[in-house]
Amino acid sequence: MQQSTDYTSKKLMRFFMLTLLVMMIIIFSASCWICHQALKAETHARYVGITNITAEKIAKTIKGMEMNAMNEFDEVEKHLDSPESVITALKSKTNLNPEVRGYFAAFEPYYFEKEGQWFEPYVHHIDTNAFELRMVGSARHNYHKSEWYIRAKQSNDSFWADPYYYYDGTNISGHYTTFVKPIFDKTGRLACVCGADMTFEWLSKELQRIDKESKQNELLNRHLFCEDDYYSVIINNDGSCIAYPNGMFLATTKEQAGNIFDQQKSGTIEMNINGVTSTIYYTPIEHVKWSAAVIVPKQGILQPMLIIALIFLLIGALSFLVVWQLCRRIAQ
Repeated sequence: MQQSTDYTSKKLMRFFMLTLLVMMIIIFSASCWICHQALKAETHARYVGITNITAEKIAKTIKGMEMNAMNEFDEVEKHLDSPESVITALKSKTNLNPEVRGYFAAFEPYYFEKEGQWFEPYVHHIDTNAFELRMVGSARHNYHKSEWYIRAKQSNDSFWADPYYYYDGTNISGHYTTFVKPIFDKTGRLACVCGADMTFEWLSKELQRIDKESKQNELLNRHLFCEDDYYSVIINNDGSCIAYPNGMFLATTKEQAGNIFDQQKSGTIEMNINGVTSTIYYTPIEHVKWSAAVIVPKQGILQPMLIIALIFLLIGALSFLVVWQLCRRIAQ
């Protein structure tokens, strides 16, 4: 009779432990799924917020550059009476913005009869404080056929030209972007197209500064168990990376990115970057055909979820072990 009672007690204990194990597995799985969804939503919202803040700050910086360039262009517009006065106007405000590599005024053919078909004075940096004047218009550099010149004549409005690489064997060779505006004389005739040339160094420095501020912002970085290893870049509408922190070049192509950046929309895309699977959060920047993008390694996104799952697993295993020991003692 005693053996039968012991057998029944052991059977009930096994059934109880098995039921408890199943319930714990269900609770563990449900808890992990809920935490996964919550962390996924929180992570997405955080990086979307960081991307939007980056785009807004870059747009503000670009507007400041535009205002400085407009001041220079206005001076040129006021001094169209002679080639000499144009050159003086170009030189007048060059020290106001050290990030501008150079200012130019590309004139219509024979606007000044004695200057001929190509009159394009270019005032550019040769060091931190000094500028140099060059005449860059020529049959070799026929700016009248350049995309930015043709577009300016057609649009009659200011714009940012597509990024390009300029090379002439001198110290002004490099990757540039140009803010362009057509200039009209008092009769309403197109006189020239003015431009402010900037390399992408200033944008790369601005990205590093913005990333540093974002990582130090407690409201943006109240998150669990993960490192701030994201970084920001600027992507052209063709998918090419035009500004990035040192050593963080994003080698995207039109084939990889499709036409998502050309559509000037916000979203996410997963890509393999330098052998690391990463999520790219992107959003357009006002006034330009560029997008701000925040690159987040996939491992950094999954890490807090894996750590929380491990914590739940350890707590569940410990709880099961404690209950099992208690049941053994009760059964004895």
